[in-house]
Amino acid sequence: MKETRSFFLPQSKRFTRHFLVSFLTLFISASVSSQQRPWPTSDDAARFLKSVTCVVKEDDQFSFYNAEIRDAVNKYWKVTPVKYITTEEFNVMRNDPSLSFLVLTITNFSNDKSGSTYDFLNLLQGADVDELDQLPEFCAIPLCFSGAPEEEYSYKLGLIIRFMEYHAELVMKNPSTTALRYLNYYNRNVPEIKNKTILVREEDLAPEVNSLDRIAVHYPYKVRIVDDEEIIRAIEEKEKDVVIVHKVGPEGVRQTGTCMKTLIGADDALMYYYDSHMVDSRNASGLLISDFKRLSRF
Repeated sequence: MKETRSFFLPQSKRFTRHFLVSFLTLFISASVSSQQRPWPTSDDAARFLKSVTCVVKEDDQFSFYNAEIRDAVNKYWKVTPVKYITTEEFNVMRNDPSLSFLVLTITNFSNDKSGSTYDFLNLLQGADVDELDQLPEFCAIPLCFSGAPEEEYSYKLGLIIRFMEYHAELVMKNPSTTALRYLNYYNRNVPEIKNKTILVREEDLAPEVNSLDRIAVHYPYKVRIVDDEEIIRAIEEKEKDVVIVHKVGPEGVRQTGTCMKTLIGADDALMYYYDSHMVDSRNASGLLISDFKRLSRF
Protein backbone atom coordinates (compact mmCIF):
# COMPACT_ATOMS: atom_id res chain seq x y z
CA MET A 1 0.00 0.00 0.00
CA LYS A 2 1.79 3.13 -1.17
CA GLU A 3 1.21 6.23 0.84
CA THR A 4 1.52 9.98 0.65
CA ARG A 5 2.47 11.70 3.86
CA SER A 6 2.23 15.45 4.48
CA PHE A 7 4.35 16.80 7.28
CA PHE A 8 2.33 19.32 9.21
CA LEU A 9 0.70 18.96 12.57
CA PRO A 10 -3.04 18.39 12.61
CA GLN A 11 -4.75 21.12 14.60
CA SER A 12 -6.56 20.17 17.78
CA LYS A 13 -9.79 18.38 16.87
CA ARG A 14 -11.70 20.71 19.18
CA PHE A 15 -11.11 23.60 16.81
CA THR A 16 -11.74 24.19 13.12
CA ARG A 17 -8.95 24.14 10.54
CA HIS A 18 -9.46 27.62 9.12
CA PHE A 19 -5.79 28.46 9.66
CA LEU A 20 -4.48 25.72 7.37
CA VAL A 21 -3.52 27.83 4.34
CA SER A 22 -1.60 30.43 6.33
CA PHE A 23 -0.02 27.69 8.45
CA LEU A 24 1.36 25.90 5.42
CA THR A 25 3.21 29.03 4.33
CA LEU A 26 5.21 28.67 7.53
CA PHE A 27 5.52 24.90 7.81
CA ILE A 28 6.36 23.48 4.39
CA SER A 29 4.41 20.38 3.47
CA ALA A 30 6.29 17.43 2.02
CA SER A 31 4.94 14.32 0.31
CA VAL A 32 6.38 10.86 0.00
CA SER A 33 4.44 10.35 -3.26
CA SER A 34 4.98 6.80 -4.52
CA GLN A 35 8.25 6.35 -2.61
CA GLN A 36 8.55 5.15 0.95
CA ARG A 37 10.57 7.14 3.43
CA PRO A 38 14.19 5.98 3.80
CA TRP A 39 14.76 3.01 6.09
CA PRO A 40 17.34 3.76 8.82
CA THR A 41 20.86 2.53 8.12
CA SER A 42 23.24 1.15 10.74
CA ASP A 43 24.71 4.65 11.02
CA ASP A 44 21.23 6.14 11.54
CA ALA A 45 20.55 3.57 14.26
CA ALA A 46 23.79 4.49 16.03
CA ARG A 47 22.96 8.20 15.76
CA PHE A 48 19.46 7.65 17.09
CA LEU A 49 20.74 5.97 20.24
CA LYS A 50 22.87 9.06 20.97
CA SER A 51 20.22 11.57 19.92
CA VAL A 52 17.89 13.87 21.81
CA THR A 53 14.31 13.12 20.79
CA CYS A 54 12.33 16.28 20.08
CA VAL A 55 8.58 15.98 20.58
CA VAL A 56 6.92 18.38 18.15
CA LYS A 57 3.94 20.16 19.70
CA GLU A 58 0.85 21.48 17.98
CA ASP A 59 0.87 25.26 17.61
CA ASP A 60 -2.46 25.62 19.39
CA GLN A 61 -1.71 26.45 23.04
CA PHE A 62 -4.98 24.80 24.08
CA SER A 63 -4.20 21.53 22.31
CA PHE A 64 -5.38 18.45 24.18
CA TYR A 65 -2.76 16.43 22.27
CA ASN A 66 0.12 18.51 23.66
CA ALA A 67 -0.78 17.66 27.25
CA GLU A 68 -1.39 13.98 26.53
CA ILE A 69 1.79 13.39 24.51
CA ARG A 70 3.89 15.17 27.13
CA ASP A 71 2.40 13.00 29.87
CA ALA A 72 2.93 9.77 27.86
CA VAL A 73 6.51 10.61 26.84
CA ASN A 74 7.54 11.76 30.32
CA LYS A 75 6.13 8.57 31.83
CA TYR A 76 7.23 5.94 29.32
CA TRP A 77 9.97 7.14 26.93
CA LYS A 78 13.34 5.96 28.28
CA VAL A 79 15.58 5.21 25.29
CA THR A 80 16.77 8.81 24.68
CA PRO A 81 16.60 12.22 26.39
CA VAL A 82 13.66 14.36 25.23
CA LYS A 83 12.78 18.00 24.66
CA TYR A 84 9.63 19.70 23.41
CA ILE A 85 9.70 21.99 20.39
CA THR A 86 7.34 23.94 18.14
CA THR A 87 6.61 23.21 14.50
CA GLU A 88 8.66 26.26 13.52
CA GLU A 89 11.63 24.91 15.48
CA PHE A 90 11.20 21.50 13.85
CA ASN A 91 11.46 23.07 10.42
CA VAL A 92 14.88 24.45 11.39
CA MET A 93 16.17 21.58 13.52
CA ARG A 94 15.20 18.63 11.31
CA ASN A 95 18.57 18.78 9.49
CA ASP A 96 20.52 18.05 12.67
CA PRO A 97 21.65 14.37 12.76
CA SER A 98 22.09 14.57 16.55
CA LEU A 99 18.30 14.94 16.94
CA SER A 100 15.35 12.60 16.45
CA PHE A 101 11.70 13.62 16.30
CA LEU A 102 8.26 12.44 17.38
CA VAL A 103 5.94 14.33 15.05
CA LEU A 104 2.33 14.12 13.90
CA THR A 105 1.73 13.76 10.18
CA ILE A 106 -1.27 13.50 7.90
CA THR A 107 -1.21 10.50 5.55
CA ASN A 108 -3.27 9.10 2.71
CA PHE A 109 -2.97 5.83 0.77
CA SER A 110 -2.77 5.44 -2.99
CA ASN A 111 -5.29 2.59 -3.04
CA ASP A 112 -7.80 4.57 -0.95
CA LYS A 113 -9.92 6.32 -3.57
CA SER A 114 -12.13 7.96 -0.94
CA GLY A 115 -9.63 10.81 -0.48
CA SER A 116 -9.48 10.02 3.25
CA THR A 117 -6.53 11.09 5.39
CA TYR A 118 -5.20 9.72 8.66
CA ASP A 119 -3.19 11.16 11.53
CA PHE A 120 0.03 9.23 12.21
CA LEU A 121 2.67 9.55 14.91
CA ASN A 122 6.13 9.26 13.34
CA LEU A 123 9.56 8.67 14.83
CA LEU A 124 12.14 10.27 12.51
CA GLN A 125 15.89 10.71 12.58
CA GLY A 126 17.28 14.14 11.78
CA ALA A 127 19.45 14.26 8.64
CA ASP A 128 21.13 16.85 6.46
CA VAL A 129 18.75 16.42 3.53
CA ASP A 130 16.79 18.82 1.36
CA GLU A 131 13.29 17.38 1.75
CA LEU A 132 11.29 16.32 4.78
CA ASP A 133 10.40 13.04 3.12
CA GLN A 134 14.08 12.08 3.08
CA LEU A 135 14.34 11.82 6.88
CA PRO A 136 14.86 8.19 7.99
CA GLU A 137 11.76 6.78 9.65
CA PHE A 138 12.04 4.34 12.56
CA CYS A 139 8.32 3.95 13.13
CA ALA A 140 4.89 5.25 12.07
CA ILE A 141 1.71 4.43 14.00
CA PRO A 142 -1.82 5.42 12.90
CA LEU A 143 -3.60 7.42 15.58
CA CYS A 144 -6.98 8.33 14.10
CA PHE A 145 -9.04 9.19 11.05
CA SER A 146 -8.21 12.84 10.33
CA GLY A 147 -10.80 15.07 11.94
CA ALA A 148 -11.75 12.54 14.63
CA PRO A 149 -11.76 13.80 18.22
CA GLU A 150 -8.41 13.42 19.98
CA GLU A 151 -10.25 11.54 22.71
CA GLU A 152 -10.51 8.64 20.24
CA TYR A 153 -6.84 7.79 20.77
CA SER A 154 -5.32 10.02 23.46
CA TYR A 155 -5.98 7.57 26.31
CA LYS A 156 -3.88 4.97 24.42
CA LEU A 157 -0.89 7.26 23.77
CA GLY A 158 1.09 5.78 26.65
CA LEU A 159 0.80 2.29 25.17
CA ILE A 160 1.62 3.60 21.69
CA ILE A 161 4.74 5.39 22.99
CA ARG A 162 5.88 2.21 24.73
CA PHE A 163 5.43 0.23 21.50
CA MET A 164 7.31 2.85 19.46
CA GLU A 165 10.23 2.69 21.87
CA TYR A 166 10.22 -1.12 21.68
CA HIS A 167 10.11 -0.96 17.88
CA ALA A 168 12.94 1.61 17.69
CA GLU A 169 15.14 -0.57 19.89
CA LEU A 170 14.37 -3.57 17.67
CA VAL A 171 15.34 -1.58 14.58
CA MET A 172 18.58 -0.45 16.22
CA LYS A 173 19.48 -4.09 16.88
CA ASN A 174 18.40 -5.22 13.40
CA PRO A 175 18.79 -2.28 10.96
CA SER A 176 19.19 -4.68 8.02
CA THR A 177 15.75 -6.24 8.67
CA THR A 178 13.67 -4.08 6.35
CA ALA A 179 10.57 -6.18 7.09
CA LEU A 180 10.38 -4.11 10.29
CA ARG A 181 9.20 -1.14 8.25
CA TYR A 182 5.80 -2.86 7.95
CA LEU A 183 3.60 -3.32 11.01
CA ASN A 184 2.42 -6.70 9.71
CA TYR A 185 5.91 -7.90 10.66
CA TYR A 186 4.35 -8.47 14.09
CA ASN A 187 1.73 -10.90 12.79
CA ARG A 188 4.25 -13.61 13.65
CA ASN A 189 2.93 -13.09 17.19
CA VAL A 190 -0.68 -13.98 16.31
CA PRO A 191 -0.46 -17.56 17.71
CA GLU A 192 0.13 -16.12 21.20
CA ILE A 193 -3.15 -14.16 21.26
CA LYS A 194 -5.31 -17.18 22.13
CA ASN A 195 -3.47 -17.29 25.48
CA LYS A 196 -4.43 -13.69 26.23
CA THR A 197 -7.61 -11.66 26.77
CA ILE A 198 -8.62 -9.18 24.05
CA LEU A 199 -10.06 -5.88 25.34
CA VAL A 200 -12.15 -4.10 22.72
CA ARG A 201 -14.75 -1.33 22.69
CA GLU A 202 -18.10 -2.16 21.10
CA GLU A 203 -17.66 0.72 18.66
CA ASP A 204 -14.46 -0.93 17.38
CA LEU A 205 -16.35 -4.05 16.31
CA ALA A 206 -18.25 -4.66 13.07
CA PRO A 207 -22.01 -5.18 13.61
CA GLU A 208 -21.68 -8.89 12.79
CA VAL A 209 -19.40 -9.40 15.81
CA ASN A 210 -20.58 -6.72 18.25
CA SER A 211 -21.42 -9.10 21.09
CA LEU A 212 -19.56 -11.87 22.90
CA ASP A 213 -22.00 -14.48 21.58
CA ARG A 214 -21.40 -13.39 17.99
CA ILE A 215 -17.64 -13.29 18.48
CA ALA A 216 -17.61 -16.77 20.04
CA VAL A 217 -18.94 -18.30 16.82
CA HIS A 218 -15.66 -17.38 15.12
CA TYR A 219 -13.21 -16.94 18.01
CA PRO A 220 -13.54 -19.30 21.02
CA TYR A 221 -10.94 -17.60 23.22
CA LYS A 222 -11.09 -14.78 25.79
CA VAL A 223 -12.60 -11.42 24.74
CA ARG A 224 -14.02 -8.62 26.88
CA ILE A 225 -16.08 -5.75 25.47
CA VAL A 226 -15.15 -2.77 27.63
CA ASP A 227 -15.26 1.02 27.86
CA ASP A 228 -12.39 3.52 27.68
CA GLU A 229 -11.91 3.51 31.45
CA GLU A 230 -11.19 -0.20 31.59
CA ILE A 231 -8.67 0.11 28.77
CA ILE A 232 -7.00 3.01 30.59
CA ARG A 233 -6.77 0.91 33.74
CA ALA A 234 -5.29 -2.07 31.87
CA ILE A 235 -2.67 0.17 30.24
CA GLU A 236 -1.72 1.97 33.46
CA GLU A 237 -1.52 -1.26 35.46
CA LYS A 238 0.22 -3.11 32.58
CA GLU A 239 -2.32 -5.88 33.02
CA LYS A 240 -0.75 -9.25 32.34
CA ASP A 241 -1.82 -11.30 29.31
CA VAL A 242 -4.16 -8.60 27.99
CA VAL A 243 -4.10 -7.13 24.48
CA ILE A 244 -5.71 -3.81 23.59
CA VAL A 245 -7.49 -3.20 20.28
CA HIS A 246 -6.47 0.05 18.58
CA LYS A 247 -8.68 0.70 15.57
CA VAL A 248 -8.29 3.63 13.15
CA GLY A 249 -10.93 4.19 10.49
CA PRO A 250 -13.84 6.31 9.27
CA GLU A 251 -16.50 7.11 11.84
CA GLY A 252 -20.10 8.27 11.83
CA VAL A 253 -21.79 9.02 8.53
CA ARG A 254 -18.61 8.55 6.50
CA GLN A 255 -18.59 4.97 5.27
CA THR A 256 -15.54 4.87 3.02
CA GLY A 257 -11.83 4.79 3.70
CA THR A 258 -9.15 2.52 5.14
CA CYS A 259 -9.62 0.79 8.49
CA MET A 260 -6.40 -0.20 10.32
CA LYS A 261 -6.50 -2.61 13.25
CA THR A 262 -3.75 -3.38 15.76
CA LEU A 263 -3.60 -5.47 18.93
CA ILE A 264 -0.95 -4.38 21.45
CA GLY A 265 -0.05 -6.04 24.75
CA ALA A 266 -0.92 -3.99 27.84
CA ASP A 267 1.92 -5.59 29.80
CA ASP A 268 4.74 -5.82 27.24
CA ALA A 269 3.68 -3.17 24.65
CA LEU A 270 4.37 -5.75 21.93
CA MET A 271 2.22 -5.67 18.81
CA TYR A 272 0.48 -8.99 18.23
CA TYR A 273 -1.61 -8.23 15.15
CA TYR A 274 -1.94 -5.72 12.34
CA ASP A 275 -4.29 -5.66 9.37
CA SER A 276 -6.23 -3.18 7.26
CA HIS A 277 -9.21 -3.24 4.95
CA MET A 278 -11.27 -0.87 2.84
CA VAL A 279 -14.55 0.15 4.45
CA ASP A 280 -17.60 -0.36 2.23
CA SER A 281 -21.19 -1.57 2.44
CA ARG A 282 -20.04 -5.10 3.36
CA ASN A 283 -17.02 -4.31 5.54
CA ALA A 284 -17.57 -1.96 8.45
CA SER A 285 -14.98 0.19 10.22
CA GLY A 286 -13.89 -2.21 12.95
CA LEU A 287 -12.74 -5.75 13.65
CA LEU A 288 -14.44 -8.06 11.16
CA ILE A 289 -15.45 -11.71 11.21
CA SER A 290 -12.38 -12.34 9.04
CA ASP A 291 -10.12 -10.85 11.74
CA PHE A 292 -11.47 -13.17 14.42
CA LYS A 293 -11.24 -16.16 12.08
CA ARG A 294 -7.63 -15.30 11.36
CA LEU A 295 -6.82 -14.91 15.06
CA SER A 296 -8.38 -18.29 15.88
CA ARG A 297 -6.64 -20.12 13.06
CA PHE A 298 -3.47 -20.85 15.02
